[in-house]
Amino acid sequence: MQKPLAYRMRPQTLEDIVGQKHLVGEGKIIRRMVDAKMLSSMILYGPPGTGKTSIASAIAGSTKYAFRALNAATDTKKDLQIVAEEAKMSGTVILLLDEVHRLDKVKQDFLLPHLESGQIILIGATTENPYISINPAIRSRTQIFEVTPLDEEEIKETLLRALNDSNNGLGNESVQIDEQALQHLSRVTNGDVRSALNGLELAVKSTPCQSDGTINLTLPIIEECVQRKSLTHDKDGDAHYDVISALQKSIRGSDADAALHYLARLVEAGDLLSINRRLMVIAYEDIGLANPAAAARTVTAVQAAEKLGFPEARIPLAQVVIDLCLSPKSNSACASIDAALADIRIGKVGDVPPHLKDSHYQGAEQLNRGVAYKYPHDFPNGWVSQQYLPNKLTNVHYYKPKETGKYEQALLHQYCKIQQQKKK
Repeated sequence: MQKPLAYRMRPQTLEDIVGQKHLVGEGKIIRRMVDAKMLSSMILYGPPGTGKTSIASAIAGSTKYAFRALNAATDTKKDLQIVAEEAKMSGTVILLLDEVHRLDKVKQDFLLPHLESGQIILIGATTENPYISINPAIRSRTQIFEVTPLDEEEIKETLLRALNDSNNGLGNESVQIDEQALQHLSRVTNGDVRSALNGLELAVKSTPCQSDGTINLTLPIIEECVQRKSLTHDKDGDAHYDVISALQKSIRGSDADAALHYLARLVEAGDLLSINRRLMVIAYEDIGLANPAAAARTVTAVQAAEKLGFPEARIPLAQVVIDLCLSPKSNSACASIDAALADIRIGKVGDVPPHLKDSHYQGAEQLNRGVAYKYPHDFPNGWVSQQYLPNKLTNVHYYKPKETGKYEQALLHQYCKIQQQKKK
């Protein structure tokens, strides 16, 4: 039985990896490890299909070390012992341990001395946050790297590579894929390479040849194979971003009916990832300090939608869209950080005042670090007048409060009160 396309197209060297340039690009950490032949155990974490296994196999291919793959949940201590014996004989084995967050204490205790000796280079793969889910004993012996979803162009590059590869891919098939179909497949899989390749392979294998022997993949075929509808068959392929933009602008404009319309179009397309991400952006960018509780409710609704999946996810999403539409609006937090960043980027920085500098080291007092600092908690109302901004920015005001919600009205009152005390 032939292995799946996603398996066959797995990178053999670091040069074959598409995406993850922050880890495997020229001069980046994993590339440096491989080039220097100084591998250390690591944990790769990120969403499914983003290349964790691919990086592990590429590291093994680039270093010529033996490569073994196990699953922490289903494989036993005996399986680990076999790998350890092989490591004793060959010198070093790279062990990809999937679902590493489910490694129990017995297996962990067995692995630790082999990690210490360097006989086993562990590459743990997990979708869970390793700082929360991985045992500290393992975590302290590994470097932790985040693997991110591929962007649309990187997915497209991978698909075209598979279509042209005659050894491992679909290059021996005469496949013609419409640009709209390729774009849809690259977009709706949300950075999951495995899903994109699986959808492509199903489309090729299940589509009858034309009279000239070619397999023509159209947008409806791809929609069926990935079970995700295109928002519209527009020529330029901008509809996806247009609808997301319209959703945000409708919420910002407090039009609940329009926002629900655009939400429904995204729900029908099955694009939960884009919906969730955009709603959280909206909650903090457009509602912000006018109603911080709405932001918290948005995060809760997004988490519920992720756990429920479609079709039920539509319910908490609709609820939070209505909530955000009819909430008071404020972009003051977004505008204030952007104003501060604008100053930083033109070099308007200035030195940190001496009394604010770190004083927790020997000799700091002689350097006048932190000497004149006034501890606000020692003063009535927890406030004391002292300079915090650098000298060249003492009169700058980044935060400009709005009065569109009770919460920010209270912040405005406190902000003005502090400014008046400063003037005194």
